[in-house]
Amino acid sequence: MRIDFTKMHGLGNDFVVLDARVQSLPPIDAAFATALADRHTGIGCDQLIVIEPSESGDFRMRIFNADGSEVEACGNATRAVGLLHGDSARIETLGGLISATPGESGIAVEMGKPRFDWDAIPLAYAMDTRTMPLAWEDLANPVAVNVGNPHVIFFVADPYAVDMARLGPLIETDSVFPERVNVNVAAVTARDAISLRVWERGAGLTRACGTGACATAVGAMTRGLVDRKVTVTLPGGPLQIEWREDGEIVMTGPATESFRGSFDPADYGLTAGSAD
Repeated sequence: MRIDFTKMHGLGNDFVVLDARVQSLPPIDAAFATALADRHTGIGCDQLIVIEPSESGDFRMRIFNADGSEVEACGNATRAVGLLHGDSARIETLGGLISATPGESGIAVEMGKPRFDWDAIPLAYAMDTRTMPLAWEDLANPVAVNVGNPHVIFFVADPYAVDMARLGPLIETDSVFPERVNVNVAAVTARDAISLRVWERGAGLTRACGTGACATAVGAMTRGLVDRKVTVTLPGGPLQIEWREDGEIVMTGPATESFRGSFDPADYGLTAGSAD
């Protein structure tokens, strides 16, 4: 038995999407996710996305990083499944219900309200999350925010001068972040513009991170560095982020279908069956 997949990306952050609503899937676990994500022996992706039926939304989206860890939210993947769905949808995730609406300027995603309480990030102990009294070498006093998943944001003069390959995993796995953390380095270039690079928890340095763009924009707004609507430019391209007066974050940007195919689960030591 072969399983159909769709390969997609949002600004270069790429996904393999499986739809359990229309086909039987084997149990999806960390080993299966890492096998599919492997760029040498698998299909290759930053995240494996599994679409399932939902009792609280139009469908459920499960997100597995390339290292096999299942995570709460992914803004770029939300735009991708919104494009596949082709209409407005309420999507159940581990981080809560979010909505995606296709439009002329891309897919608009209501990402929910940011959380700044230290135990909502979560952090290992209480501290001011808007100016954390911590530093990793020259990266100091970041903002921490949860936008469905945990982020820490450093504002720097030049994000491309930061050695993210070395500092990203160091900060991601620091004991102050008991569930690990996504690491963002950003430069404010205008009242409505931010340049951003992201070390993504469980995936590494990425061309784009939707939740990172949301977290960084909100972090800059709480410090009064930018207005309530900004363009966040990542290596893969720009995203529009608005923090509405009702507290909801809205992210708008593109999503693209790359190709479709199928694979035999036996190639990964699995047998076809019902999803867990």
